[in-house]
Amino acid sequence: MQKTAIFLTLGLAGSLLLACSKAPEPQNTAPAEPAQATSADATTEGKVVVYQVFTRLFGNTNATNIPWGSLEENGVGKFADFTPEALSAIKAMGVSHIWYTGVPHHALVRDYSAYDISHDDPDVIKGRAGSPYAVKDYYNVNPDLATDPANRLAEFEQLISRTHQHGMKVLIDIVPNHVARQYQSLSNPPGVSDFGANDDTSVEYARDNNFYYVPGQAFSVPQWPADYAVLGGQAHPAADGKFDENPAKWTGNGARAAQPAFDDWYETVKINYGVKPDGSYDFASLPGDYAEKDWPAHYAFWQGKDVPDSWLKFRDITQYWLAKGVDGFRYDMAEMVPVEFWSYLNSHIKHSNPNAFLLAEVYQPHLYRDYIRLGKMDYLYDKVEFYDSLKLVMQGKGPTSALIETQQRMADIEHHMLHFLENHDEQRIAAPEFAGDAKKGLPAMVVSSTISTSPTMLYFGQHVGEPGAEDAGFGKASRTTIFDYWGVPQHQKWMNNGKFDGGALTAEAKALHAYYQKLLSFTAGAPALLGKYTELHSANLLAGTAYSEQQLAFARYSDTQKLLIVSHFNSEAAVNFNLTIPAELIRQWQLADGQYRLSDRLNGGENSLTVTNGVGSVALNLAPLASVILELQP
Repeated sequence: MQKTAIFLTLGLAGSLLLACSKAPEPQNTAPAEPAQATSADATTEGKVVVYQVFTRLFGNTNATNIPWGSLEENGVGKFADFTPEALSAIKAMGVSHIWYTGVPHHALVRDYSAYDISHDDPDVIKGRAGSPYAVKDYYNVNPDLATDPANRLAEFEQLISRTHQHGMKVLIDIVPNHVARQYQSLSNPPGVSDFGANDDTSVEYARDNNFYYVPGQAFSVPQWPADYAVLGGQAHPAADGKFDENPAKWTGNGARAAQPAFDDWYETVKINYGVKPDGSYDFASLPGDYAEKDWPAHYAFWQGKDVPDSWLKFRDITQYWLAKGVDGFRYDMAEMVPVEFWSYLNSHIKHSNPNAFLLAEVYQPHLYRDYIRLGKMDYLYDKVEFYDSLKLVMQGKGPTSALIETQQRMADIEHHMLHFLENHDEQRIAAPEFAGDAKKGLPAMVVSSTISTSPTMLYFGQHVGEPGAEDAGFGKASRTTIFDYWGVPQHQKWMNNGKFDGGALTAEAKALHAYYQKLLSFTAGAPALLGKYTELHSANLLAGTAYSEQQLAFARYSDTQKLLIVSHFNSEAAVNFNLTIPAELIRQWQLADGQYRLSDRLNGGENSLTVTNGVGSVALNLAPLASVILELQP
C-alpha cells in the first residue's frame, strides 16, 4: 500500500541508505553458487518476470480524468478487458506471472446495495474508488471490476483461466496486517465467520480476538488537514465526519488512539495474531534451527499446535484462492506480522501447491533473512537495498559502486530479492520528482533485470513511459493513483482501444516499449542469468580508462552461456573505453590468448573479446544511456 506513517514507525531514514562513493575492493573470483531456485520458479529456463497491473486502471479507455471523479465520469477497467490480445501483448514481454493488484473486494464509495453489498462510509475510505489494501470481503472480488457485479467471482475465475491459457500464472494480494474498518463478507464458506464476529470487545486484547480494542471509547474520524476534504468536498449523505465504531479498534499501522491521525492508516483496523500489547507472543515459538529446514518440516511443526484464530482465518482464505486456481500471493507489509505466522501459513500453502509463488513486502533489511528462512517466503521486495541505491544512480546522486556493494552484501539471499524500478508505491521514472525522463530507466532496467538470479517485476505503463503526472483526487502526482477512478494516458495509448499494438504511441514511446520487450524476453530465456556472477566494476575503475562511477559492468555465466553486461548511466555524453576482463574470469571461462566473437543480444551487432597474456579486453563505445549484453560465441 502507499505508505506514510509506516516509515516513521519502522524508523527507516533515507539518509542511512546512501551508499559510500568509495569503490569496493577488487573481487576477481566469482562468489559461491546462488541459492538453488525455489519451487516457485523451478520450471523456468531463465528469469521469472512479474507484470504488476493495477486491475481497476488497466482496461479503462476513458480519458476524462476529473479529480475525485466517479466511475461514471472517469470510467473503470474490468476483468473482461484482459482479452486474448491484452494477455498476448503482456506475454510477449517475457512475463511469467501477472500480479493482479486490487482484486479482493475492498471498501469503496459506490452503491452496490442491489447486490446486497452494504454501503461503505467515505469518512473511512481513501479516495472514491478506495484503497485496495482496505479489504472488505476476502471471499469475493471488487464489484467495480465485473461487467455483471452479481457474477463478479465467476468473471475473475474466467480471467484466471485465460491467463493460464496464455502461459502465465496468477498472483493476487493478501493483506495480512489489516482489513477495512467495516469488514463484511457475503461469500464466506460454510462454517467461516467474519473477522471480529466472535471477539470479546470488552478487553483490549484476547488471543483469539481478531482485532485490538480501545474499551470504553468510540472511534472518531481523524482531524482533517486544512487542505483536505472527504471526496474533495463533494456532497455525500454519509460524508458527515462520523463513523459508528464502538468500542474503537486499533488502526492498521498500530495506532492505538480512538481517533487516529490523518497520516495513520485510518481506513483500516489492525489484525491480532496473538501478539500482546506489550509485544510478547501468545503462541508457540519457532526453534531457531528451523531457519535451515524446508517447508515440509515447518508444516509438520505446526500440526497439532493451538494457534490464534486469525492464523486459521488467513489459512482458510489462501486455501480458498488456491482452490480457484490462483498461483501465488503478494503479501502487503509482511514485516508487521510475526514470522511464526508466515512459517505456518506458507508451509500450509506449499503443502497444497509446492510451486506457489510467495512474495512479501518487507522494508527492514535486518529482517530479510528471517522472513526468507524462518517465514518461508520465496521472495521479498529489494526496495531498501537495491532499488534505493539504483534510484540515486538514475538521478545522478549516487555511485554505481553502491550497486556492487549491495549485490555483495546480499549474495547469500540474492535469489530471493525481487528487483523492480516501479510499483504502485513508488514514483514513476518519468515523473519530474524522480528522473523526469523514462529513458533514464533503460540502463537501470538492464542492471536490475540481469545482475542477480532474482525475479524482475515490471509495472504496467512503465514500459511506455507513463509519468503519473496528474493529481487524481486522493492520489497525487508522480505515482499513478491507487485510490481513484482514473485513466492512465500513456498506457491507454499502448492499449490503442483494445488492439494492444501501441498504435497511438509516439515513435519514442514505441521504441521504449520495444526495448523493454527485447530485454525482458531475453532475460526470461537466458540460462546465464540463473548462473554465476562476477563484478567487473572494481577492476575497470582501477584500469585508468574512461570507465567511471557512471558505468556498471559485470559478467553472468553458466555452463551453456557467457555474458558481459555493461550499462552507461550518463544521459548527455557518450563514453569510449576498453573493458578489462580480469585474468581469473578468463581462466574460469577457459579462454586461451586470441580473439573471440561477441554478439550483442540487446542491440544487435557484434563485437570482439581479445585475450592477451590471460587478460581480456573489449572495446566499447556507449551512447548516452546505452547498455550492451554481449554473449560469447563458440
